[in-house]
Amino acid sequence: MDLYRKNSLKCSKVTTHSYSTSFSLGIRMLKKKYRPGIYAVYGFVRFADEIVDTFFKQNQEILLAEFTFDTRKAIERGFSTNPVIDSFQWAVRKYQIESELIDAFLYSMELDLKKKDYSREELKTYIYGSAEVVGLMCLKVFYHKEPAKYEELVYPARKLGEAFQKVNFLRDTKDDFKNKGRSYLSFDYEKFDAEAKNEIENEIAFDFSEALPGIRKLKRQVRFGVLLAYLYYVKLLVIIRKRPPETLLSERCRVPGYLKIGLLVRAGFKNLFNLV
Repeated sequence: MDLYRKNSLKCSKVTTHSYSTSFSLGIRMLKKKYRPGIYAVYGFVRFADEIVDTFFKQNQEILLAEFTFDTRKAIERGFSTNPVIDSFQWAVRKYQIESELIDAFLYSMELDLKKKDYSREELKTYIYGSAEVVGLMCLKVFYHKEPAKYEELVYPARKLGEAFQKVNFLRDTKDDFKNKGRSYLSFDYEKFDAEAKNEIENEIAFDFSEALPGIRKLKRQVRFGVLLAYLYYVKLLVIIRKRPPETLLSERCRVPGYLKIGLLVRAGFKNLFNLV
């Protein structure tokens, strides 16, 4: 079992590196003992996301139901023949990740199969399940033995997840709206103008401002990685702010590689000298 579990965790690590260079770089900046748990969480949410975002020629509702069933049985048994689910159940049991967080995430994945547009209240529910709880799962990995510290950091962790997800909405507007027919934000993309764009950008800036005090309170062993992800998404928002609304419907904004290197140096310097 030790060899199997080691292989399972490696599969989640490979999944993370394959799908996200930015997040995998951030995870590398965590102290080594925290990395397997974060890889396990990311691998799990990535696979679920693939079911609802990629396998359009399959019966996605059945696939997600099977994935959900397998996840719950794996947590109950402490084992799965699916290595990514196996590594996730290991993290759930080791770090005492609450079932409420898992259920909320899976519910948001269900919404991606059922809903094409959202009201303000519906969007809050979707963002909580698709992004905020992922941050809380990571927070559990960091502070599962420090419940008081975990509770102190719940709010800023949620705001950081909310900011990340809203940036993703703007970055992925072309794919979400034109290719998948989804409208997450509460305005008509066909009439997407500077005023609507500025409104959501200001909301994101506020979310980032609420998240930053929590990043400052993180222990040094994990702060570097989280700060790097924060700076990356702040830079992505800056790039998006400079683009006219119509370009978001025709291209996907990215942070160039040379800027990522600069962000890495900046995050390391701030973390080292407590300048967050």
